[in-house]
Amino acid sequence: MAIAGGRPHNRRIVAHLMVRDTSRAIEFYQQAFGAEVLYQALLPGGKALHAHLRIADSVVLVSEEYRGRPGEASAEREAGGAAVLLELYVDDVEAAFERAKAAGAMEKSAIALDFYGDRYGQLADPFGHVWGLATVQETLTPEEIDHRMTEHFGLN
Repeated sequence: MAIAGGRPHNRRIVAHLMVRDTSRAIEFYQQAFGAEVLYQALLPGGKALHAHLRIADSVVLVSEEYRGRPGEASAEREAGGAAVLLELYVDDVEAAFERAKAAGAMEKSAIALDFYGDRYGQLADPFGHVWGLATVQETLTPEEIDHRMTEHFGLN
């Protein structure tokens, strides 16, 4: 997600932690590791849906796990899988996606332009790890992302 000051560095792998209580996780990472909130998406009512945190020199993403809408349990967690996915921003998401599939990765979600301005898709590697590959299409303000998120999830 291209947010001024909150975007992970291109060509670095970024851990994306999927949790059941994003607000509580943010508080924990602040207390435990001195995390600084670079960006936070809040649902109506103030519940945190997603955040970009700086811990030391790294950016870590934290999101509420969900299947299709916030609050729905993720299929990975229900199946006993990992609650972490690895994200990588690349110059050409389509080429990187095809290269990974040719090497044996399985498509989990097709590449699409998401509400936060990235062309993004997910793959599972042969060892069970989930990778999100993205190319930034638009740099948006936090307010623009919040508006699009509300529309996307029908949370008006």
